Amino acid sequence: MSRRTADLAAAALALFAAVFAAGANARSSDRTQPMDIEAAHSTCSLGANDSCTLTGNVTMTQGSLNVVAAKAIIEQSNGDPSRALLSGGVTLRQTLDDGNPINATASNVDYNLKTEVVVFTGNVTITQQRGTLNGQRVVYNMKTGQVDSGGAGNGRVKMRILPKGAQPAPAKASN
Repeated sequence: MSRRTADLAAAALALFAAVFAAGANARSSDRTQPMDIEAAHSTCSLGANDSCTLTGNVTMTQGSLNVVAAKAIIEQSNGDPSRALLSGGVTLRQTLDDGNPINATASNVDYNLKTEVVVFTGNVTITQQRGTLNGQRVVYNMKTGQVDSGGAGNGRVKMRILPKGAQPAPAKASN
């Protein structure tokens, strides 16, 4: 994989984490750490307008950030990273600057670096210490800070926001 493609993946994942934080800061020191990417297979072209496709249990780690997807496509435009498409079930875990963890899942993530818009689709669940957000689609505009979420068809957005200082209820044990 080219260094530029690795840089795109790092940028996309760092911003992916920031989106889920919804106002909290992703661990800033993670961005200065090396990113390790593993996959069962990769097909990468090194041209200025080419892409790199990674498939088979794609894992990306950088500091406290851990992302897993079945497939990742990293696109370039004029030699610069332009888009990251993650699919096949995407999970993300990261520790925020305030020490709190964030966990997120979605079927797909589309991050357009040119427009700075990230779109999460399919069974989106974002969990952090102060609450949760569930829906079928979450769109985050990094330039404006605007977050739009909604369900498909008659689907609904569900949120739970805990009061400041409240601790989340313990998870129920499954039988």
